[in-house]
Amino acid sequence: MKIDLWDPHSFAAGHPHAQYDWLRANDPVHFQEEPGGPGYYAVTRYQDVYDVDRNFQAFSSEPTIMIQDPLAQQNFGPYKMMLMMDPPQHTAFRRLIRQEFTVPAAAERTPRMRQLARQIVDEVIERGECDFVSQVAGEMPSYVIAELMGMPLDDGRELYKLTEAIHTTAGGSPSPEGMGAVGKMFEYGRGLIEEKRARPKDDLATKLLQAEVEGRRLDDIEFLLFFLLLIDAGGDTTRNLLSAGMLALLENPDQHRWLMEDLPGRLPPAREELLRWCSPVIYMRRRATHDVELAGRKLHEGDKVVMYFGAANRDPAKFGHADRLDLTRTPNEHIAFGTGPHGCLGQHIARIEIDAMLTEVLTRMKDFQLKEAPHWLPSNFISGPQVMPVTFTPAKRAA
Repeated sequence: MKIDLWDPHSFAAGHPHAQYDWLRANDPVHFQEEPGGPGYYAVTRYQDVYDVDRNFQAFSSEPTIMIQDPLAQQNFGPYKMMLMMDPPQHTAFRRLIRQEFTVPAAAERTPRMRQLARQIVDEVIERGECDFVSQVAGEMPSYVIAELMGMPLDDGRELYKLTEAIHTTAGGSPSPEGMGAVGKMFEYGRGLIEEKRARPKDDLATKLLQAEVEGRRLDDIEFLLFFLLLIDAGGDTTRNLLSAGMLALLENPDQHRWLMEDLPGRLPPAREELLRWCSPVIYMRRRATHDVELAGRKLHEGDKVVMYFGAANRDPAKFGHADRLDLTRTPNEHIAFGTGPHGCLGQHIARIEIDAMLTEVLTRMKDFQLKEAPHWLPSNFISGPQVMPVTFTPAKRAA
């Protein structure tokens, strides 16, 4: 079994589950070579991933959650994105936006998300075909984050396109296109700063600019790093879950039929199983803060430790029949959103987005079929189809 979790080609058709299976059974804390870098330890068992993600004292998010250390042109001096912080600093920054992403706050947005889902499907329904990723799955998260930040919806769509460039890698390293996309996001963010300071409104961008952390207002660069995080992370899970999830339902028609027998009642457990099955975020990296032992492997201070969520979510030690899509699965303690202090802040909104979109797609886009094989995002960080042409038969929406 050839093991290479660095090369994006290993993820050319989704998660490399054969590699994950071998690693969990034979080398659960596997040393992976890293071209141009010191290498890292790939963690693939559920309990080990769970323990690493929750133990920030031993496994730090600094200097980055990406495998590769920041390049010189990525250095923001003393400034860090929230994902690259540890508590208590991480807690203080997370508190600035937490209120917008609580369960009650997300629930208040449910009617609007259902309206947006109808609007998105309305745009393509009469054609009988579309690229499901760009024209359906990617639309909802780009619209939702645009509204949260107080931006025009079309601007959200254009910024969404930049996130794809950020995650497209060459040999696991950041691409020039990705670096350029970050620059364009920052350029847009600077304009947003000027607009919200001149004309403040009741939106998340304004609240961030007026918020205080540790007794001071955010610097512009701190706002821009927040902006990049919210735009980027706000789309990954929903876009890739919807695309890969629909693919999973096509490949498991018995599960599709079961779901459609009672879509409103069965959607919640089905959504959680699709999250486990698809695991849109491939990994997160940590750094050992001191010498520590993990699953019998001795790690040293400074070692890179990389958690593979897709591997953890198919661990047979945690999930019965882990290699089977079972929409009835309950309980379902997957960690597609991570866990511990860095558990995805937007997961409650993501679930509502997913439910709204799946309801519209499954009830209105009948006879859903692939027009051609999907092309997957060439990334070792984010998993999901990049292009997925589909055909369908339009069905009328219930009044």
